[in-house]
Formats: sequence, structure tokens, C-alpha cells
Amino acid sequence: MGDSKLDLLQGTLDLMVLQTLAAMGSLHGYGIARRIEQISGDELLLNQGTIYASLVRLQQRGWIDAAWGTSENNRKAKFYSITEAGRKQLAQDAAYWERLAGVMGRVLAMQNEGGGR
Repeated sequence: MGDSKLDLLQGTLDLMVLQTLAAMGSLHGYGIARRIEQISGDELLLNQGTIYASLVRLQQRGWIDAAWGTSENNRKAKFYSITEAGRKQLAQDAAYWERLAGVMGRVLAMQNEGGGR
């Protein structure tokens, strides 16, 4: 691993999009991507294809809604918002990732217990 951007683990982008919409309210795809990059400290770089594939997937599952509106640049844009089902999914997925992160933290902090050679 070097100074390159981090790769997303499978399933993490959908969770990030749901959390961004829950925290920020309605946003267009470009705004969601830029906010995630900003929060990541620019460790992540999201291309348009990646973010829009996630938005389509989340919309098909009923976890987000979309409506046309006008962006801050006075352009027509599709704005996405989280649904109640999306909030339930976000809570479930966030609990899972917090458990997994806790397990990874404990495993990575493991010290030599005398069995290593």
C-alpha cells in the first residue's frame, strides 16, 4: 500500500451514500460524491459511474427517492433523499460495520502470545 487512494470494500459505498443523505438531507449525485470525498479526507475518489450505479441500486431497493430540481449552479439535477426503509437499512448496516470494525481492531491489536515462531 502506498500513497494512492483507498479502494472501496464491496457494500461500503451504499452505506456511505445512505449516511450522507441521512446527515445532509436531499442532494444530487455530484454533491453526494464530493461530500464523501471531503469526509474521507480525500482518501477516496469516486467517479460518476460508481456513484450513479449505487444511486440506481438504492433507488431500486426503495431506500432512496429521487426528484428533479435545480442545483446551486442553476442546472437541472436529480436530487436524492433517504426513505424510511433506507433509514432502517442504514441502522442495520451501520451496526454490522461497527461490529466488524471492532473485531478487526481487536485482531490487529493482537500481540504475540508465545505461539509464534
